[in-house]
Amino acid sequence: MKIKEIPTLPLLILLSLLLSAGSAVAGVEAIQQRMMQRLPVIDQLKAQGIVGENNQGYLEFVGNQRVQPEVVEAENQDRRQVYSAIAKKQGTTSEVVGRHRAAQIANRSKSGVYLQDANGKWYRK
Repeated sequence: MKIKEIPTLPLLILLSLLLSAGSAVAGVEAIQQRMMQRLPVIDQLKAQGIVGENNQGYLEFVGNQRVQPEVVEAENQDRRQVYSAIAKKQGTTSEVVGRHRAAQIANRSKSGVYLQDANGKWYRK
């Protein structure tokens, strides 16, 4: 089975597309709103080197410092729901969607952000 390429768009835009396409995800608007509200905090945590983007498309703490873990977990939970909805539409798995999103996120991340390579090693972009 060939996997359709996931558009190289920010996750919030993908949420908008799911919303306009009548997504089966309950509360897509609520997810979109929550993600937009968390974005400044997440950007700050990334800039401080506290969290990075792992190779599965999720936020992860890079070191021992656990600042605002509820924000990180809430973001990851919403990403799980979005990846699942995209996977259903694409006829694939949420794991495949997450890995594709991780590569896209890495490409568009700002310099200095922690990213995880395919082998699980953390590096700064």
